[in-house]
Amino acid sequence: MTLPGHPHVAYHGDTLHLDDLPLDDLAARFGTPLYAYSRRAMLEALAGYQRALAGREHLICYAMKANSNLAVLQTFARSGCGFDIVSGGELQRVLAAGGDAARVVFSGVGKTRAEMAQALQAGVACFNVESEGELEALNEVACGHGARARVSLRVNPDVDAKTHPYISTGLKGNKFGIAHDRALAVYRRAAGLPGLEVVGIDCHIGSQITQAEPYLDALDRVLDLVEAVEAAGIALPHLDLGGGLGIRYTDEQPPAAEALVGAMLARIDARGHGRRKILLEPGRSLVGNAGVLVTQVQYLKSGGDKNFCIVDAAMNDLMRPAMYEAWMDIVATRRGTAPVQTYDVVGPVCESGDWLGRERRLAVQPGDRIAVLSAGAYGMSMASNYNTRGRAAEVMVDGAEAWLIRDREAPAELFRGEHLLP
Repeated sequence: MTLPGHPHVAYHGDTLHLDDLPLDDLAARFGTPLYAYSRRAMLEALAGYQRALAGREHLICYAMKANSNLAVLQTFARSGCGFDIVSGGELQRVLAAGGDAARVVFSGVGKTRAEMAQALQAGVACFNVESEGELEALNEVACGHGARARVSLRVNPDVDAKTHPYISTGLKGNKFGIAHDRALAVYRRAAGLPGLEVVGIDCHIGSQITQAEPYLDALDRVLDLVEAVEAAGIALPHLDLGGGLGIRYTDEQPPAAEALVGAMLARIDARGHGRRKILLEPGRSLVGNAGVLVTQVQYLKSGGDKNFCIVDAAMNDLMRPAMYEAWMDIVATRRGTAPVQTYDVVGPVCESGDWLGRERRLAVQPGDRIAVLSAGAYGMSMASNYNTRGRAAEVMVDGAEAWLIRDREAPAELFRGEHLLP
């Protein structure tokens, strides 16, 4: 029985599988907590974007902040993807995974001069500039290195993506991008600076977006600006439409990537801009539903008004519930005979905010394992070592094969760079 929204997660009899492998077997082999990802699920998600863009000049740049494991980056690099990065460290990861810097766009509001120099030296495709101060700094760095930095301006269209306020990025009250009404003046300034080459325009309005309308509204505002900028004599060869497409966590019904991108391309064509190169920056929609977090039940505890299922994964392993009050489906890896009860699923970290799910109906007993679904995005990439807890191991699954793609951290590794006083 395949789980809704998770075509690569299914019960075969009473045992939960990822692709062709029982999650209990993976947990027994690699331990828990354990992140497990389906390579096939990632490539199927990518294929929707690739089909939509077939025949167009385009570049799909995986937004690697969603999941930056080297094997994940390698998977997308081998499939023709570029990368959307937000730090110098992410650029080093791309290169270590075999990615091509010439297929990298560098986003983020706080690029340092050292990161700018690093990216220039590596030869990134484009800097997505997010402020006037950044524009001036990048020009200085480029001139100092005898180079010209290729830039697009990330424009803030003041469009409500109708998502969680922490992951909304396209409103004028957000820190991201250049205000729509300032963009033409900033493009004029960019075109006049000797260390810069204007190559496009960028827009990104948020994350976990489940409707097409905000994208189309933002696109119309961006195309209005494209026409004004080109009327001023500044060419914009590419349109970077960002990312942010949501996935199913509960009952969300986001548009399929192919349908959404098709609608955006139709709008672009209708307004006479079909000749431009299209860039997209999907992240969560490529990896979110490809991953699960497997954790083992330690204790069952009655707290009077609540029952607690205490597991060996915690908020340091999966921050989304504590940070965003995010709902992520939780299921048993083996359907057993224990009575079904309502539990708050919590971890061992010394915080009341350490919970993975509230009021979940589960039939489990100590020693059983459960799986948190849709954990491929912003799970391991946001994990920490709070309470001196080593981060989980990671495994990539492809059909009946599995590879360890990250070792579990040992405590000694966590304080290896620290020093006692004399």
